[in-house]
Amino acid sequence: MSDSPFPVSEIVASRRPHRKDAARNYDALVTAAREAFAERGADVSLEDVARRAGVGIGTLYRNFPTRRDLFESVYADEVNALCRAAVDLAGLEPWAALTSWLDRFTGYMVTKRAVREALNDESEIFQACRDSMYAAGGPLLERAQKAGVVRTDMEIGDLLRMVSGITATAFEDDAQRDRVLGIALDGVRAGRQGFRPLGGGARLRAVRR
Repeated sequence: MSDSPFPVSEIVASRRPHRKDAARNYDALVTAAREAFAERGADVSLEDVARRAGVGIGTLYRNFPTRRDLFESVYADEVNALCRAAVDLAGLEPWAALTSWLDRFTGYMVTKRAVREALNDESEIFQACRDSMYAAGGPLLERAQKAGVVRTDMEIGDLLRMVSGITATAFEDDAQRDRVLGIALDGVRAGRQGFRPLGGGARLRAVRR
């Protein structure tokens, strides 16, 4: 049993081969697949992935018998890297640690969008990845809240849903996305409490004014 607080770390460790040459091929395939998915979406051919990784298609199938196996491994590897980043960033000033991790989170969203259709939200690996992200980002948010730099009327789930929604939107370019994300994060800073969600007709009336 691993001492890692992140369930996804155990999944990644159990899938990665122990033999050094096999592990190198596995890592190369995961990296190549992540890049291919980001560039061309989930419909990219497995032959293209193998070619990018510099291995034969037989090596790919030995590591990933099905396309879903490859998707799951790429997704789990990306989430595991996100969790490790949270640990590495924990020594920074609280606001910098949180926003640096969220910047890394936006990169993860590219992988998630590419493999989303292949992963059921209720699947074991999806649940493990979600639990791991909350376990990684939660302490960064709580630390920033205790330092008085982030509003206290929000939870990690609120924050990740906000960033996910922004990164899922089509923008003219990365600069516009970063501006919009910056505006949203400004609302996360301490001193912004007091928001009261409008309900039903009140929301419609507010929009029409």
